[in-house]
Amino acid sequence: MRPRNTVWMLAACLTGLAPAALAQDEVVITASRIAEPQALGATPVAVLDADELARIGAHHVAETLNRAPGVFINRGNGAEHLTAIRSPVLTGGAGAGSFLYLEDGIPLRAPGFANVNGLFEAVDDLAARVEVVRGPGGAAYGSNALHGLINFISRDPETPEALAELEYGSFGRARARAFAQGPLDTGAGFIGLSARHEDGWRDDAGLDRVALQARLDGSLGATNWSLRGAAVDLNQETATYIRGFRAFEDKAVARSNPDPEAFRDATALRAALHLDRRLNDLWRVQGAVYGRSNDMTFRLHFLPSEALERTGHDSIGAQSAVVREWGEGNRLMLGADAEWSHGYLTENQTLPGFGDFPQGLHYDYEVDALVGAVFAQGRYFLTDALSLEAGARVENTRYDYATNIPAGQEGRFLRPEDRTDEFTTFAPSAGLTWRVSPGVQLFTRAARGVRAPQTAELYRLQPGQQIAGISPEELDSLEGGARLDLWGRGQAEITAFAMRKQNVFFRDADGFNVTDGETRHAGIELDGAFDVTNRLSLAVSGTWADHEYAFDRAVQSSSETIRDGAQVDTAPEWLWNARLVWRPVDKAVIETEWVHVGKYFADAANTAAYDGHDLLNLRASYELGSGWQVFGGLRNLTDERYAERADFAFGSYRYFPGEPRSVFAGVRVRS
Repeated sequence: MRPRNTVWMLAACLTGLAPAALAQDEVVITASRIAEPQALGATPVAVLDADELARIGAHHVAETLNRAPGVFINRGNGAEHLTAIRSPVLTGGAGAGSFLYLEDGIPLRAPGFANVNGLFEAVDDLAARVEVVRGPGGAAYGSNALHGLINFISRDPETPEALAELEYGSFGRARARAFAQGPLDTGAGFIGLSARHEDGWRDDAGLDRVALQARLDGSLGATNWSLRGAAVDLNQETATYIRGFRAFEDKAVARSNPDPEAFRDATALRAALHLDRRLNDLWRVQGAVYGRSNDMTFRLHFLPSEALERTGHDSIGAQSAVVREWGEGNRLMLGADAEWSHGYLTENQTLPGFGDFPQGLHYDYEVDALVGAVFAQGRYFLTDALSLEAGARVENTRYDYATNIPAGQEGRFLRPEDRTDEFTTFAPSAGLTWRVSPGVQLFTRAARGVRAPQTAELYRLQPGQQIAGISPEELDSLEGGARLDLWGRGQAEITAFAMRKQNVFFRDADGFNVTDGETRHAGIELDGAFDVTNRLSLAVSGTWADHEYAFDRAVQSSSETIRDGAQVDTAPEWLWNARLVWRPVDKAVIETEWVHVGKYFADAANTAAYDGHDLLNLRASYELGSGWQVFGGLRNLTDERYAERADFAFGSYRYFPGEPRSVFAGVRVRS
């Protein structure tokens, strides 16, 4: 049975089970750039609120985001990660450019200079909430909102509050955060600081990460303004892959670090001024101007050269829109966005030359990037129960590239001559939302996601490649689902999707770049919460997905031939996350979490596989009174030996081993 048919059958079966009205008080921002009730939109958005973020107390952002359906973040060492949202776990340029990471609606990085580990630049431990959009981002968001986007939303400073928190745990792990917010003479302000340290459970795998975030809100006449800024500094020693079939089961091997010289150092600075002005009862204007600076140095430990890479970019940009709102939910938004960035990249091999890997500079170039877009999106209620939404975005990306070392081929590296490249993309979307009854709502949406090539994909070439053969990736998506109220004690959302992606860019088993791949994706997602009793609640997210290659490609030096219909590697069929939250007394909260990752193939030829794993986590907190709270827990309660990521490359299995059982405890005070 095809997934897109299954969702309608599920919705029909459950229609009669939901007598109560759908909750309308959950407000989301990300889908349309405007705060609105979640039930109005045809775009599925998963929300993690402040209470849940505090209860998780994440040591790594994957602990938070993997609670959302359709999301599978592979945790690397320290703050490193690889992302999947309605997709396989993607690496390289695809892993960087297929997902859009935002802070208050503004990208953490410029679209052509995305980072496969971009989530470490988010201030996740100070966020008020996190919203995850699965599938194409729609008209409001441009390049990189291909498979989905994640928006970290800062705290609203209007409500007075102060917090200080300290935590200590296994493997020399320490975490601290503090913030204060409330009214000021100039409006309302927020300032927060977070810091994380760990010695690392693996050899030579320490981490230090500090983040500062501030916000000041006010008004000038009819204009509301909000000045927001953040800074992140990361220093980590990187524990790399271990090799050998099921090597993660050997504790000594799992703790080892085959490349103790690997590291990653990064800084990110950003500031934005958000503006909103009501012109009259129907019209308002809104927008933001912003700047950012990102720099990173790290060892390419996953390549034979182990070269040292330095990369970064500086940007200035603006978002703007005029909005007309009328009736009960009707809206029209017309907008324009623009951004300029200057970026650089160097790759220097310090090891003696061998084979096709010469010693010295492989690449040294700079790129000026200019991105401009216009878009329109809106919603209109055809009847009291049926609404239509539609939008489209046209975006132009221009790269001016210049190499600082001689162009030409050296070993397996091809450096282009100075050049200019330009890409124009078109991303339409349309959806319907139908309130069948007070407790049942159906929705459907068709959308296209696009991404212009990353600068590293264009100018970090290999012999035989031509820039003329690289086109923007396009993903066409069709989804449908149902939102249900469960007898007034909870809600559930069921979504089915089918997608096809073209011009897929990735690196094959021979180490060469593919620019014309094609893949198919289909799945069903469940996101629900239910109050079993007044003191016991259950929350579940689950995903069944099928990710297939839709083309053939033979390789020369490996048996990893890609066949049409084969499963894309690192794409679990099943993902589950379930949490049982118990409040035995008013002052205590106990959460038990089950995490299931299903079996997946570790290579494109589907000859190597990882069997998956199940983890149990336990968290608890107790209110002492006067704002004091103690908390603690156990991660990987059963001490499961597992792999965060399994891969088959260069003729052998390789793994990022999963962390063994760990304990943590802390104290928190609020006022």
